[in-house]
Amino acid sequence: MKTRLFTIIFIIIVILELIFGSFESYTTWHYFTKPAIVITLMLFFIFNSDHLHFSVKITTILALLFSLWGDVLLMFVTNDEGFFIAGLISFLIAHIMYIVVFLRDRNGKKDNLSWAVLFLLYAIGLFWIIKDNLGDLLIPVLIYMTAILTMAITAFMRRGMVLRQGFQYVCVGAVFFIVSDSLLAVNKFHSTLPLSNLSIMTTYATAQFLIITGIIKSYQK
Repeated sequence: MKTRLFTIIFIIIVILELIFGSFESYTTWHYFTKPAIVITLMLFFIFNSDHLHFSVKITTILALLFSLWGDVLLMFVTNDEGFFIAGLISFLIAHIMYIVVFLRDRNGKKDNLSWAVLFLLYAIGLFWIIKDNLGDLLIPVLIYMTAILTMAITAFMRRGMVLRQGFQYVCVGAVFFIVSDSLLAVNKFHSTLPLSNLSIMTTYATAQFLIITGIIKSYQK
């Protein structure tokens, strides 16, 4: 599938999800459009990843599968809070899969520590905002925050080891993932954000799109 055609289809699906996920009268359609975001990405990746190393291809597909499962689980949080923990675990595994992909091409230079410090400071600030309302979720949330920070740091560690455009896409995608999860955390554990579904899903879809496109573009066809 051509990247331009896929991008158009992907944007249409995201817009539909933003509409259906924001209005209760469209809840039924929301159960189709939200999973469709990652399913579409997965199909795009499969059809455009023949040039990738087998381990990169399989691990990325696993990251998408666990992301998909996490998306599905989080749709039922209003029915049972246990779905939130299950969704958190699914996304935790997805981030671990991305970490494995990114570590394959790490450059190991010490200047990566500057990014690590920036991400850590950001995480400390976010944790300070939400900590009082975490309750029994304190440890799970800390573990998850560690995983997503590691994912972002390892994304930046690929500089000079993969094609520049792919590296840039993945890094920006990792940052968008942090923004999306931060919005979700603040909305759930601090105060309700206006139009939270719009901001969370837009940044999430952008993150996954950029990471997957970036992985494809990281290696020469």
